[in-house]
Amino acid sequence: MDRKTFMQKTTGGIILGALLPFTTYSQEQQLPKPLDIQLVKDFVVAGHRSLQTVKEMLEEHPYLIHTSYDWGKGDYEQAIEGAGHLGKKEIANFLIEQGARLNLFVLTMLGKTELVKPVLETYPKLIFSKGPHGFSLLHHAKVGEAKELHDYLTAKGLNTYNLGKN
Repeated sequence: MDRKTFMQKTTGGIILGALLPFTTYSQEQQLPKPLDIQLVKDFVVAGHRSLQTVKEMLEEHPYLIHTSYDWGKGDYEQAIEGAGHLGKKEIANFLIEQGARLNLFVLTMLGKTELVKPVLETYPKLIFSKGPHGFSLLHHAKVGEAKELHDYLTAKGLNTYNLGKN
């Protein structure tokens, strides 16, 4: 093999070798299809009222645990948040045990004073933040019968149960 042929074959091999990982990577990293929006909505609705339905749906579709439904204008809600603003402690605790993402509103409904107060002391303006559908922390304390947090929130100046839709 002469020098010219060697260089052509070697250069071609180097280029092919350099591009192959990118081709393989892009084929392996294709994004999954989005979830069926009705399935997500049904799961979020179940989080508002039915522990049994939540369990059944999660058994069949475990990836629903982190899904959110957009009720419009950015009013996103997860199943755990539906349980949170309706005071459904059993549903919320089940979802937490399954790995659902916690937030300050659900912790307030559950009466987790030892977790909520330090966050609000560190970030005092969060006291006026809106949860799903505009429900305030005060609303969540009320539906969760978390009297200590309810009193704490009112003492800090929060006196509204619904701060308006997002």
